[in-house]
Amino acid sequence: MDFNMKKLASDAGIFFTRAVQFTEEKFGQAEKTELDAHFENLLVRADSTKNWTEKILRQTEVLLQPNPSARVEEFLYEKLDRKVPSRVTNGELLAQYMAEAASELGPTTPYGKTLIKVAEAEKRLGAAERDFIHTASINFLTPLRNFLEGDWKTISKERRLLQNRRLDLDASKARLKKAKAAEAKATTVPDFQETRPRNYILSASASAAEQELRVAQTEFDRQAEVTRLLLEGISSTHVNHLRCLHEFVESQTTYYAQCYRHMLDLQKQLGSSQGAIFPGTFVGTTEPASPPLSSTSPTTTAATMPVMPSVAGLVPPGEAALCLEEVAPPASGTRKARVLYDYEAADSSELALLADELITVYSLPGMDPDWLIGERGNKKGKVPVTYLELLS
Repeated sequence: MDFNMKKLASDAGIFFTRAVQFTEEKFGQAEKTELDAHFENLLVRADSTKNWTEKILRQTEVLLQPNPSARVEEFLYEKLDRKVPSRVTNGELLAQYMAEAASELGPTTPYGKTLIKVAEAEKRLGAAERDFIHTASINFLTPLRNFLEGDWKTISKERRLLQNRRLDLDASKARLKKAKAAEAKATTVPDFQETRPRNYILSASASAAEQELRVAQTEFDRQAEVTRLLLEGISSTHVNHLRCLHEFVESQTTYYAQCYRHMLDLQKQLGSSQGAIFPGTFVGTTEPASPPLSSTSPTTTAATMPVMPSVAGLVPPGEAALCLEEVAPPASGTRKARVLYDYEAADSSELALLADELITVYSLPGMDPDWLIGERGNKKGKVPVTYLELLS
């Protein structure tokens, strides 16, 4: 008990000394040991890394799980070291509702059949989303979270310890300065009654202060080196986060590619069925399914879509322009079509399109079903079907 009380009193004395030194520094009444410029740059880079990692982590969590209540629930499960229960995605829930609606409204009716097809596609989209969330959480979120909860906590602990060592060092410098000042004053203005004893005490006090300063300087240098090594490790953290970022982009690319394939398959299925139900009408929608990507200036108001890769038609690309000019439209089978989105021709065999313009289109034997021949005035070229609404 006596030992603990002594340690407590010693700790309280150290804390009080540091508090006094810190307060005097804030009021400009004490000198402060400054770190070198390289060390300060390492501190700034570490703080910036920590702040941006937190922001990226939080926003990625919002991207993967927009529901804040669900995010809080998952956070609590993780803190309790319990497995997060499986959650149905929005796409899978929509698929379930569509399938139940089709069963009740009649699975053999045109509407019911379409509901079933869309439900299957939405279910596949939901499964792809689930895989993306799982992959992104493991390959991207977990390394960021490990840095904040592991490496950064260690760095913060060592930085606080370095701050305490610096306060101890500066307090020792201040005590040594006061001891030497008192010793010099006693030398110039001696006390004739007790000159020798007092000078001896002041000299011993200055020697003790010098010894204390040497110990404080050694501890500060040692702690500064430990902290410097940890801060320099931020470069390795950047390399690790860069690798994780590449993996996140790969998983996101795979996810959107799967979604595109699923929706393209669904569009083809609906195209064949709707063509049989509503002959002479274009299959699809007149509005873009997702926010269009503009390839024109910001002032352009027409809707645009990303440029589709050129698909070979009847002939090789090198001969396409010549052959298309020579090909005459069929006597019957030409139709008018309204352009839904701007389209930039990939080569001379294609026809550039502007949203809302009317063109004449027709198909030739052996052509890719995703493409038609379009005519506008004396210009002719291949056009993608998905950019058109067939009118007649």
